[in-house]
Amino acid sequence: MPKNSKVTQREHSSEHVTESVADLLAHQEPVDYKRSVLNVTGEAWDKQKEGDEDLDAERPAWNSKLQYILAQIGYSVGLGNVWRFPYLCQKNGGGAYLVPYLVLLVIIGLPLFFLELAVGQRIRRGSIGVWNYICPRLGGIGYASCLVCFFVGLYYNVIIGWSIFYFFKSFQYPLPWSECPLVKNGSVAVVETECERSSATTYFWYRETLDISNSISESGGLNWKMTLCLLVAWSLVGLAMIKGIQSSGKVMYFSSLFPYLVLVCFLVRGLLLRGAVDGIMHMFTPKLDKMLDPQVWREAATQVFFALGLGFGGVIAFSSYNKQDNNCHFDATLVSFINFFTSVLATLVVFAVLGFKANIMNEKCVVENAEKILGYLNSNVLSHDLIPPHVNFSHLTAKDYNEMYRVIMTVKEGHFKELGLDACLLEDELNKSVQGTGLAFIAFTEAMTHFPASPFWSVMFFLMLINLGLGSMIGTMSGITTPIIDTFKVRKEVFT
Repeated sequence: MPKNSKVTQREHSSEHVTESVADLLAHQEPVDYKRSVLNVTGEAWDKQKEGDEDLDAERPAWNSKLQYILAQIGYSVGLGNVWRFPYLCQKNGGGAYLVPYLVLLVIIGLPLFFLELAVGQRIRRGSIGVWNYICPRLGGIGYASCLVCFFVGLYYNVIIGWSIFYFFKSFQYPLPWSECPLVKNGSVAVVETECERSSATTYFWYRETLDISNSISESGGLNWKMTLCLLVAWSLVGLAMIKGIQSSGKVMYFSSLFPYLVLVCFLVRGLLLRGAVDGIMHMFTPKLDKMLDPQVWREAATQVFFALGLGFGGVIAFSSYNKQDNNCHFDATLVSFINFFTSVLATLVVFAVLGFKANIMNEKCVVENAEKILGYLNSNVLSHDLIPPHVNFSHLTAKDYNEMYRVIMTVKEGHFKELGLDACLLEDELNKSVQGTGLAFIAFTEAMTHFPASPFWSVMFFLMLINLGLGSMIGTMSGITTPIIDTFKVRKEVFT
């Protein structure tokens, strides 16, 4: 072929060849090397994984980091911080209990909490999807956690229902549980006998609120008041959850922050009450021998798991809406220590109020027993010589009564039990362990009846309980809705 021909010129000219290849490539679609035979990296193309990536792009996300942190705090900080932790602290050595709790929080609670945050954030699925991703044979653990959340939600919302009932009853003066009710006996009104034998708050709790039957074999009929309150509680949870994190995240701004405002107000008010320091000193006085008891460490570990909500699926559900590059190390440390701080703050509040209540009950005990002694003096059962000369019955102090009590007990040693006198020691009142509903709906409500402007403090307290319960319920229900919606692709609003 002649050297000056067009074909020869094209072979010897790189410029024209480059232009023609560029023209061809410009009209060609880009090659996906993972799918093509040119993939020599050994990386397999997974159609399911690609679908998951598309789904992740559409997955809702938290509006802000603050909203996410408040959601995790609202879930982990719940009713247990207010009525379970103070009881365990009193039972297991006072201030000494804080040492095993803090040690186990750092060694066990914090790493496991971080693990749940990290796995949810990395895999971006609920508990079912996470376990299926780790190992399909372990997928049943995810379903089991949903079932646990369901059972926890059933009883937790009942507590919110009780709090709603007390909240609405608090808009009265005097509070309806401050005095025993009167019943008509013919033309005469007398105090309810059962209430007089126990207390007004105990009677209101068991008879007015729960309306309990005499035994478990008697159903007692429908308690319509509590049924309505339970319906309101489930409606609140449903409205908060109906749009997923778009609605529950906004609720968290109030439900997570409001309890701290109430706790600080109660702490300031409690410290101004007579006897509050006695309660706080009683709580923080360490009993170091308790730290050697394995049972104390076991209960501390149980409280760490329960307080952080480990294993329920709510932590995984919330973290699954995060970006994969979120700093979950910081989140785990922050939420864990805020939870610990809240428990200590709530314990201070509880024991300040219970210290005030113990002083009130101790004074009442002194007055009642002083009246007994006066009766024995007037009927010559006791001699006036047994009463110290400085004792004034019109202004009798606990110290004077204890001195008089010891003298009578020494002189009348053989017949002292027949007198029916009580020691009336403040320490005995402080040592009465109260937890759970007994603390919130009996002991604390009884203490608030002695507060000035008691309805206001009662409204604040039960509104705090409602918000604490609501924050935990949103996390618990997210442990059900998020994995089910991710796995079965059901409509969020319909399923909720």
